Amino acid sequence: MNIKEFKARFIDLKNKGYVESLRRGPTGIGKTLESYLGIIENNLDLPDLDNVELKAHRDNSTNMITLFTFNRGAWILNPLEAVKKYGTKDKNGRLGLYFTMSFQANSAGLFLYCDNETVSIRHIDGTIIVRWKFLDLEEQFDRKIPALILVKAKVEYRNNKEWFYFYSAELLKGTTSSIIAEQIKNGTLLIDLRLHDKGTMARNHGTGFRTYEKYLPNFFKTKEVIV
Repeated sequence: MNIKEFKARFIDLKNKGYVESLRRGPTGIGKTLESYLGIIENNLDLPDLDNVELKAHRDNSTNMITLFTFNRGAWILNPLEAVKKYGTKDKNGRLGLYFTMSFQANSAGLFLYCDNETVSIRHIDGTIIVRWKFLDLEEQFDRKIPALILVKAKVEYRNNKEWFYFYSAELLKGTTSSIIAEQIKNGTLLIDLRLHDKGTMARNHGTGFRTYEKYLPNFFKTKEVIV
């Protein structure tokens, strides 16, 4: 399906008004949209349409999305050493670094720091834990989401079931290192450390770069209203 075909199918769907969700729960909106557009559902990390990802968003939703994960070449301090030195215990007594970072030092003394070219996680003792170049983050974002069709839907509840009115679709393309930097600095791109002590090594689930769905348009340099 190309963008022209998508537009025609989406207009048909929009003209239907509210349609009943085809699945209960958070994934119902995506399942319903894909079914009406004739897109075969898949759980693979592959583009849905002509190298364009498809994302459905409920109006007023506070859901978050992981844009990408990134660790390659970023760690300045050995991850296991970082966990042992700055980690906190979970309910099972296991040391870990599971934090959503901010520019204010957290309970472990860790905080975000930005300069013109990088963002890093540091400790108040002066240690740099991990550091990313904005250019590398731009490259990772473009690799993960080169373009996105963001579909917005109004929601009604009828007899405890969701009904969706898919009313707009916007094509978003490309990002820049300056956009990435801006979103980190203004707090709309969140950085999550996700690793723990596994004895002889740190088990790293991948540092997550996340945002709220409503902020997705802020990450792209080109925006085009399809419908």
